[in-house]
Amino acid sequence: MKRREFTHWLGLGLLASSLPVAIAACQSDSAPSADTADTAEGEFVAIGTVADLDAEGSLTNRNLQGNNLAVIRDPSDPSAVIAVSAVCTHSGCTVPWDADQQLFACPCHGGRFNPDGTVSAGPPPRSLATFAAKIEGDQVLVRV
Repeated sequence: MKRREFTHWLGLGLLASSLPVAIAACQSDSAPSADTADTAEGEFVAIGTVADLDAEGSLTNRNLQGNNLAVIRDPSDPSAVIAVSAVCTHSGCTVPWDADQQLFACPCHGGRFNPDGTVSAGPPPRSLATFAAKIEGDQVLVRV
């Protein structure tokens, strides 16, 4: 066997043996992104009590199965709750609920979000991701 033929077969073998690794690297086995969280199937998880929600005005959880969430009472229906991602879509800052102004206010660049997560002012390019939420007994539950 000539050196050129050997090199050809060696290169072909290396390429063939690395193909499964390349295919595995291209596949995604991660959870759905926050933008699709409102349509993803999942189970409801308790984020706090109704008493805490009423006392504090909002419930937050910085790491609920990888999500930074905020839950508030729905201003148009006080018996319902709204859960949104508490991460600004502009710069990734945490956006707290401002009960006095009835909106989520980003402290980094002045972005403002309505209670349902839609952009009301500032530089954010899109709305906050939403999550299904409900009150069951004395617990506030969010689907993640």
